[in-house]
Amino acid sequence: MSQKQLEPRYLIETMERLVKRIEERFPRAMLVHTAEAVLDTARQARDRTIAFSRPIWWLRLPIFVLIVSLPTVVIYELVVLDLSFVPSSLSELISFFQAAVESLVFIGIGIAFLMTLETRFKRRRALAAVHELRELAHIIDMHQLDKDPAYVMEAATSTPSSPARTMTAFELNRYLDYCSELLALIGKVAAIYGQRMADPVALEAVDQVENLTTSLSRKIWQKLMILDND
Repeated sequence: MSQKQLEPRYLIETMERLVKRIEERFPRAMLVHTAEAVLDTARQARDRTIAFSRPIWWLRLPIFVLIVSLPTVVIYELVVLDLSFVPSSLSELISFFQAAVESLVFIGIGIAFLMTLETRFKRRRALAAVHELRELAHIIDMHQLDKDPAYVMEAATSTPSSPARTMTAFELNRYLDYCSELLALIGKVAAIYGQRMADPVALEAVDQVENLTTSLSRKIWQKLMILDND
């Protein structure tokens, strides 16, 4: 195993332990289901990254046949059909070369489009996978949103619309810490996608997820610091 890359197997093992820890501490909390969703996403990331690194033959073969057939068609028109062109004036000659250059440009654009089709296909799948991570990060942020340390420190009063708060200071500390760990692991799953993708658009999306999880973790750590200072 390379020491310069994240190993999905170890990440999944860490995720499995975290799910068990959350389930043992908060068996009825919705955070358990979110943690399981993150674990499933990590397992999918392992399989998806392997697929991203493999060639898509069902897409490559038709493209290869189409690219190879283009010069064959040109040769067929020039040789088999015996097409000839004798310009009668300079303007006709210029028009002929202009049309030929335009045709070559369009053919080149078409070939370039076909050659990047596989990359764009993989990019779409990668962006969809990264979007799942972004959604999970926001779900985790929703879990910790109403976890206010002021209530366990008896520094706040409840209103009729306030959510039920039954956690002790220790339980709230563990809950927030679990949320922070889940966000960190989501960032690591995104990094696994980044290891196998050379596409700049996909890499930018991975960086955005990592920045998002870091930003959300800061809010959690602010709450943890308040609890630790109590």
